[in-house]
Amino acid sequence: MKKTQIVIRKDGSKRGSSRAVRYAECQKNHAANIGGYAVDGCREFMASGGEGTGGALTCAACSCHRNFHRREVESEVVCENS
Repeated sequence: MKKTQIVIRKDGSKRGSSRAVRYAECQKNHAANIGGYAVDGCREFMASGGEGTGGALTCAACSCHRNFHRREVESEVVCENS
């Protein structure tokens, strides 16, 4: 999943950056309601639906929300346009 951020400077030029973001292992504590700690072992987020659907934020492997998975920024590319 790539995210793009465009910044418009006061002088009118644009600067954009694109980051490759990956969601790694699930960190959801399934035993929190009984005072324990247990994770399910899901190693990587896999979307259950396509981009723009409700399933894009749900993991196909463990059925939890993407926010429970550890976020990793793999690389950042900066583009400058005048």
